[in-house]
Amino acid sequence: MNIRMEELQRIEINGLMLEGLLAMPPGARGLVLFAHGSGSSRHSPRNNFVAQVLCDHGMGSLLMDLLRPEEDTDPAARFDIALLTERLVAATRWLRKQPLTRHLPLGYFGASTGAAAALRAAAQLGPLVHAVVSRGGRPDLAGTAALAKVACPTLLLVGSLDTEVLALNRQAARQMQAQVQLTVVPGATHLFEEPGTLEAVARHAAQWFEAHCIRTH
Repeated sequence: MNIRMEELQRIEINGLMLEGLLAMPPGARGLVLFAHGSGSSRHSPRNNFVAQVLCDHGMGSLLMDLLRPEEDTDPAARFDIALLTERLVAATRWLRKQPLTRHLPLGYFGASTGAAAALRAAAQLGPLVHAVVSRGGRPDLAGTAALAKVACPTLLLVGSLDTEVLALNRQAARQMQAQVQLTVVPGATHLFEEPGTLEAVARHAAQWFEAHCIRTH
């Protein structure tokens, strides 16, 4: 297991201070910005687990709270994809200005509604985003126009028992023009709580980012 440098970052976005945990392994070759789903945060044990696996593969991570605690109790804010996207874009531009991260290829890891924000941000930012991974995501909430504009390779991970979300992901994949792969994790429900399923998510994500979001020189 790589020993990683961890620092709590406070990022000002439109007058609000939002917090994120930046973790960097020695000699990081890529960087993944996590967009959490509704009701989750940078403290999410699932996303922290995935971030540690990415660290072991030489990738840094920023686990970002896109909503303030008081906003996260408001269902309207949780599903405000435009707001989440705006803040994700702002966090991305912040990372592009930091000496430690500005030179690294950047990818997004989005869960649930965070996946919709990740895809919409990727559509907006174009070549700044090298890859997207969605875990149990709602890519349909990104909207047809945004899905068609995503240019980077996208991996959609869905549990085989999460049937409604699986159908929505299949529909979204058909609307995308970029390289897209839908991978079904056997025996997994929406939160990937079943034994071995989160490990499968982390393994698939690491392979995807290694293929598409790693500095090679």
